[in-house]
Amino acid sequence: MNRRHDPPARPGRLFPLLLALALAAPAAQAWSRQGHELVAELAEADLSPAARDAVRDLLSDEPVPTLAAIAAWADDIRAEGGALGEASKHWHYVNIPGSACDYVPARDCPDGDCIIGAIARQRAILADAGQPRRARTDALKFLVHLVGDAHQPMHAGYPHDRGGNDYQIQYRGKGAPEGEGTNLHRVWDYWLLRSANLDTPTYAARLRRLALPEAPTPDPEHPARDWALESCRLIHAEGLYPSDHDIGDDYLDRHRPLAERRIRLAGARLAALLNEVLDPAR
Repeated sequence: MNRRHDPPARPGRLFPLLLALALAAPAAQAWSRQGHELVAELAEADLSPAARDAVRDLLSDEPVPTLAAIAAWADDIRAEGGALGEASKHWHYVNIPGSACDYVPARDCPDGDCIIGAIARQRAILADAGQPRRARTDALKFLVHLVGDAHQPMHAGYPHDRGGNDYQIQYRGKGAPEGEGTNLHRVWDYWLLRSANLDTPTYAARLRRLALPEAPTPDPEHPARDWALESCRLIHAEGLYPSDHDIGDDYLDRHRPLAERRIRLAGARLAALLNEVLDPAR
């Protein structure tokens, strides 16, 4: 994924480069780095003063102590292949069979080893002032990332195609008139946001101006479950699987507003979670 926010390039040159990067990206990297940064920037703007101070304290050893700067950490450690990255590799998603999104914990999240269980555990660690500082900092980093993941529909997708990773797509848009191979998961991870051709600060400011999308209030005891099931239901309700395996820019333009609403909602929900946990006065 792009790690810089370069000035917008001319579309004819931009799309082949973006596609090459997308094809090289690891599978199941929910939203792009930019997508996670957007969730984090939106959330940080809505933190209470006390929660913001707590975040800066927990991140004080980081080169840049902001939520956006650590938003992709959970993907980075997974790619590096260390013990924590390996242990957390199933925490980024939940696979639920069928369009009814009938979640069965023993089947879909055995031993809590999915995004629903991971968010609950990391929230508890962050909320426990008796936990070691390192554990609470890591919990904050995981939450910033995983709350974003829970709002990417393909991260609550079907097991038979691994959340769209095995659903092959030929992209035939501006930069690939002859077609380029990718998959549906990567289209949602990367293409929908990157094809907007906006740098992260500009995109975050635009999303902040959006009205907060209407959504049911999650069960306060199981918010991550409800967020994931909300994502799961969107796959069917919004027709995210194309009628054939070819897509063009019309698919990106049609579904980008949904992706942007999910980012906006993820940012608001992440801020609410952190305010609740880190600001005792609220």
